[in-house]
Amino acid sequence: MARDWIEHQSARWEPVTMGRIQASLENDIFPALGSRPMASLKARDVMDAVKQVEARGAADQAGRVLQRVKAIYRWAVTHQRIETSPMLDLVPSEILKPRTVQHRAALAEKELPEFMRKLAAYDGAPSIVLGLRMLMLMLTACRPGEVRGARWVEFDRKAALWTIPAERMKMREEHRVPLSKQALDVLAKIEAISGGRELVFPSPYYPSKPLSENTFNSALARMGYKSIATAHGFRALFSTVANEHGWNPDVIERQLAHREQNEIRAAYHRTTYMADRTKLMQW
Repeated sequence: MARDWIEHQSARWEPVTMGRIQASLENDIFPALGSRPMASLKARDVMDAVKQVEARGAADQAGRVLQRVKAIYRWAVTHQRIETSPMLDLVPSEILKPRTVQHRAALAEKELPEFMRKLAAYDGAPSIVLGLRMLMLMLTACRPGEVRGARWVEFDRKAALWTIPAERMKMREEHRVPLSKQALDVLAKIEAISGGRELVFPSPYYPSKPLSENTFNSALARMGYKSIATAHGFRALFSTVANEHGWNPDVIERQLAHREQNEIRAAYHRTTYMADRTKLMQW
């Protein structure tokens, strides 16, 4: 039943996501419950399996596995493979122990001037330095992976616009990023290095590949910010600073490419706030 559910959902997931979900079920659920008829299982059986995952120190994984099992049961009922789901009352917060959420390290606004001075003096490969400026001076508010994988074909510099295709976005929706004068200046400088290539910020060692996942955080560590700031943390800093200075929260969230969590509001609230986001990014 789980494999049928995965096949049904496969068009919605990237291969790596599907592989991760399948592996979690094969490792954590199938050994304990896979040989038993689905309709014979009790909520307690699933709860015990999930708590074994938690017991090995994988609390986040335990919560995800529970949600996947519940989704499989919902799918089975919907498709009339079983009559009822005994999993409806299984709530992660009532089964798993509370855990402290570890937020990514981020600077405070007052620390930005000193950080910018260190970034200006940082001696590294041009693609790394300019990638850092695009990301860490909050010129785009994009995720590190979106900056690392940027391609020249995505940029319309005359229109001052960066269009990131859906397949490169976390939420699998195209994201349009207005470019400030400073962001355009970064592109002009990196063009001399990578303008004839596909990637805007190629690896200095393997030009056909993007900068590695750890490049920016390693650079931060060399600048003296290990455990103090992370590449992804600059998105949080962007949000904090913009909110504290009175910018419209909806504009900020749209710039961060966050999906509206309220489904009803999302259905009617489709504006991209492009004019307001253009002003925000230049600010």
